[in-house]
Amino acid sequence: MARLKIDLRTFDIGAPVPNAEAFVVRVASQVEESWKSGADLVLLPEFLWLGLEQFVKGRGATRAVAGLFWAGLWPSLSRRLARKGKAVVLGTVPFIDARGRLLNRAPILADGRRLHQDKLHLTPWEKAFTPGDGVRLWKFKGARIAVVTCLDIEVPEIAAALRGKAVDVVLVPSATETVLGVERVGRCADARAVELCCHVGVSHLVGRARSELVDDNVGRAAFFSPSQSAFAGAFRHLSVPVVRRGDHVLSVGADLAALRRARSARAETNPARLRAGRVRVLS
Repeated sequence: MARLKIDLRTFDIGAPVPNAEAFVVRVASQVEESWKSGADLVLLPEFLWLGLEQFVKGRGATRAVAGLFWAGLWPSLSRRLARKGKAVVLGTVPFIDARGRLLNRAPILADGRRLHQDKLHLTPWEKAFTPGDGVRLWKFKGARIAVVTCLDIEVPEIAAALRGKAVDVVLVPSATETVLGVERVGRCADARAVELCCHVGVSHLVGRARSELVDDNVGRAAFFSPSQSAFAGAFRHLSVPVVRRGDHVLSVGADLAALRRARSARAETNPARLRAGRVRVLS
């Protein structure tokens, strides 16, 4: 496939719904709407499933959301969205592992396969969570894809780890409460597109919710491509405006053929092709 069609969606966590089942329908309908409109792959924001907190009671709401989603909602949702030739990163949701640890997990469906990615670097307010164990690469329609959640995109060591792995698309589900957070994620996502000679798509959570972790959210959808001659005639920075409310979608095409041309060009500077050695700091 020469071009992978991607829908990057913001999600308003504060939009009213009567119950957990209606919340699931709202999410699934957006994914299906994107697929029907021609998208191959859909990205939804980090922590959108904390919108389920309003339907759990008592203390330990984050763990209760994990139980509600994975035991009660995920089996039927994954069957509904298991679609040949389609893929979706369903934001992130708390997950309790076999050792009782809480992880910030992105459920992924690709060609009917059930995959996941755990967040590796945690913000100060994610004290209850445990970091994941690494970045997983997966293939879809000829593209090598990585999901790098929110703060993880701001960590250059992840880009260094992915160098030489021929990753084509990095997807960034994110949740931030300030414009500065939106800016950090966006500027670092743009840098990763340059460093890895890949496409990077970002999707932010927006809206207000009754949630300790994501009570007030601001963001946008954005897409970045490499600064190489193969992309000279293309828009290398695409985004919708920064918003605080509403579901917005940015439909983009990840040009895989141009990535191949950029990576094979030997006569221009391309940081993705550098073999960076140990750098000494001199004082």
